[in-house]
Amino acid sequence: MEARLGGDPSVANKIRAYLLMKYYKNGEWEDRIELVAGQPLWAKLYYLVRTGHAQEALDEASWIESPDRRLSKPHRDHLQSVYNAHMLHSASADPFKLALYKLMGRLEPSRRTVPQVTTTSEDWLTEEEEGGLRGLTEVLLSYGERHFDSASQGTWSSVLLLCGQFERAVAALWERPETEIEAVHLAIALAVPWSFASSFTLRRHLNLALSPGPQKRSNTSTVFAYPLTKVMASGKENLENAWELVRRIIVLAHSGPAWEELVGGFRPDGTKFSGVIEQGASLLQLQTTAQYNEQILIRAARESEANDRIPEAIKLYNLAGDYATVIACLAQALGNTLSLPTTGGENEKGRVIEKTAVEILRHYERMNRGVGRDRDAAVKLLRVREAMNAKNSGRPDVTLEIMESTDLIPMDGDVAKITRKAEEFKELHDALQRNLQVYLPLTMDVLAAVHQSVKASAVAEATRQMTLTSLRKKSRSLMVFAGILKYRMSPDVYSYLARLDVEIAL
Repeated sequence: MEARLGGDPSVANKIRAYLLMKYYKNGEWEDRIELVAGQPLWAKLYYLVRTGHAQEALDEASWIESPDRRLSKPHRDHLQSVYNAHMLHSASADPFKLALYKLMGRLEPSRRTVPQVTTTSEDWLTEEEEGGLRGLTEVLLSYGERHFDSASQGTWSSVLLLCGQFERAVAALWERPETEIEAVHLAIALAVPWSFASSFTLRRHLNLALSPGPQKRSNTSTVFAYPLTKVMASGKENLENAWELVRRIIVLAHSGPAWEELVGGFRPDGTKFSGVIEQGASLLQLQTTAQYNEQILIRAARESEANDRIPEAIKLYNLAGDYATVIACLAQALGNTLSLPTTGGENEKGRVIEKTAVEILRHYERMNRGVGRDRDAAVKLLRVREAMNAKNSGRPDVTLEIMESTDLIPMDGDVAKITRKAEEFKELHDALQRNLQVYLPLTMDVLAAVHQSVKASAVAEATRQMTLTSLRKKSRSLMVFAGILKYRMSPDVYSYLARLDVEIAL
């Protein structure tokens, strides 16, 4: 149903036509509609004010020209006395006249609803808004989310936006998994200095979004989108804050498929794939790969290293193409984990590091990357760990073969070679030097185990004696080598080696 405007397109005529359609029935105006010169003056004035056409509605300059639309005290007192005397308890007072008096004089702020006038939520909000934004906010917050979202999802966030409560509006959307994306979009839209607080409460949700367990939010693009709000706010400081926040997300995120989706990784064939952050690097104003690597990957790798997240740090350095640092980190990490037990939950980190090392070294050997002292040390440390696993599996002969292949311990009986090897020890990588007390006892243990096995075997006597002689030579060589490096190990370790050497010599 449309109002008939006639030939006058003015706002006042549109409102007149609307009032005719709504309140004029069967040739009469509804009861309580007060007519002035045959026109529903109060209703017309109310709707002009209601639609923002106050200048056309009233000649009361004292109300219109006031910056906060407040009447002076004398005018308000006069309005209040008229209202109390002739309108407050009158059953025939024009409801629009009543609404205008309440609106202009801000009368009875606790009772803003007027029958026939306040018929929709928009009408109610108009009345509340005239009481001031702060007052409206206090009223709506007192009702709470439950009052608004019971009928329609998302209404509460709209209410908060209406009140200028931008942070609360985004947080309300973020609290619900089904409106998480909308929260990010709204946050980006609001990311300008005058509307979005720098201490925005979404920061407290980052840990929840990146935490494992039933509450995990796996949408990595959503997690990454918040730092983009910092970029949209102008200034170098906001840009650097965005980079810092991205690095913080990388360091806090738990390792796994979701983490690789965030930062990228390498496929089994060695080809690299980019993550969500690298795909959005231009949004962070990082225009080149070198800028992205330096500002995000390498600095995040250093922070991960400082937080003892070595596998993640190694992967980040690898993604940044800093292959020398990758190998150096691998060698140090392998050296740190070598003395940990091979079984049990406490060495889970060690197993992760070793798995990462195997994958990276295999790829680097194929691509001829990271060649040098660090890579040689990493390869030897992995071989020592392999030997330890073989020993724990009850294969001392395999363990001995692996240890001989590392060339860490001279076992050919040549005293000159043994002395030279001991002198070269100080040139070895620090990780190999630190673990001397690990691989010397390991080698002597398997020599003793193989010795006992050969003594109990049913092979020909000549073969047995030849094998035992070879084992004794290897044991003696190890002891000579250990004797030269005696002060690089604890007395208990040296005593243990000496005792086993005696057993093998018998």
